[in-house]
Amino acid sequence: MPTHSQGPLSGPVDVAVIGAGAWGTALALQAHRAGASCALWVRAPAAAAELAATRHARRLPAHPLPAPILVTADSAIPARLRLLAVPAQHVRAVARTLPADAPMVVCAKGIERQSGMLLLDVLAELHPGLPGLVLSGPNFAHEIAAGLPAATVLAGTDATLRATIADRLATAEFRIYGNEDPIGVQVGGAAKNVMAIAAGAVTGAGLGENARAALITRGLAELARLATALGGRAETIAGLSGLGDLVLTCTGPASRNFSLGLALGRGAPPETAAASVDGVTEGSATAPALRAIADTHGLDLPICRAVADLLDQRLDLPGAITALLSRPRRDE
Repeated sequence: MPTHSQGPLSGPVDVAVIGAGAWGTALALQAHRAGASCALWVRAPAAAAELAATRHARRLPAHPLPAPILVTADSAIPARLRLLAVPAQHVRAVARTLPADAPMVVCAKGIERQSGMLLLDVLAELHPGLPGLVLSGPNFAHEIAAGLPAATVLAGTDATLRATIADRLATAEFRIYGNEDPIGVQVGGAAKNVMAIAAGAVTGAGLGENARAALITRGLAELARLATALGGRAETIAGLSGLGDLVLTCTGPASRNFSLGLALGRGAPPETAAASVDGVTEGSATAPALRAIADTHGLDLPICRAVADLLDQRLDLPGAITALLSRPRRDE
C-alpha cells in the first residue's frame, strides 16, 4: 500500500522525485522551495513510512522534510513531472515501473555499465516518445538542501519544455541554465566521477597539487574527446556540467568518488576502499563502461582506462601511475 505523509491526493503533484537518497531529498526540498507541490518516492514501504513519520532522511538528517512534501512508496503517483534521482545503474529497473504520462528528468550521473548506454537512451528505449531531459552540474546535495547558491544545467532538445521545467524548479539561489546538448551534458556528468576517483588517488598517494591540477586539465580534454565522439559538443564540456562539475568533484572533500580514490591512493584494495565510502560511487561502474566505449570507438582515454584498470585490479596504483607518466610526449 502507498504511504503518504498526509491525506489522499486530489490530483497530480507538480513534481515527483524518484529516489530518496541525498540528491533526491535535496531535489524535493528545492522543488518545495520553488513553490511546487512535491512527492518523494522511497523504494521500501517500511522506509517510506518511517520517513513520512520522522521527516528526517538518513543521508540529510540536518534538513527535515517540510510537511507539504508527500512521502510515498508508489512510483506511479500522479505527477506533472518526474525527476529520476536513483543511482545510474538502477535507472533502467526503476524507470520501467514509471508511467509514461509526464516528462522525466534524469538526475543521475553515469553510464549503464552492462549496455554502455547513456541514461537518456535507456529512458528512450523503455518509453519511446516520452520527453526526457537531464539535470547535471556542480551540485553537492547537502548544499542544495541548505539553500546555498548554486547553478546547474537542464539539457534537452525542446526549448519550451526546458523553460517550463526550469520555471518549476529554479529559485534565485538555484540558477538553472538551459542547454540543447543532452549528450555532452550526460558525458560531463558521468565521466567527471571517474576523474574524481583519479584525483583522489593522486592526493591519497601524496603526489602533490601540481599532479592533481595536471590530471584535472588533461581529464577535461578526455571529456571533450568523449563527448564529441558520442555526438555531443566540446563547448558543453567547458560549461557547468563539464568543467564546473569536474572541479567541484575533484577538489571537494564531500565527493564520494574523490573519497574512494583517496582510499585507493593510500593503499586500500578496491573492495576495502569502496566499503569505506558511505553511499554509491557512480564512477566505479562508469569507469569500465568508458573503457569499453574507448575500445569500441578507438578513443584515447588514458585516465579513464587507468581508473578502470585500477578498480578491476588489472593494475596496482604504482602501475597505473607508471602507465600515465610513461605516455609519449606530444604537443598539448
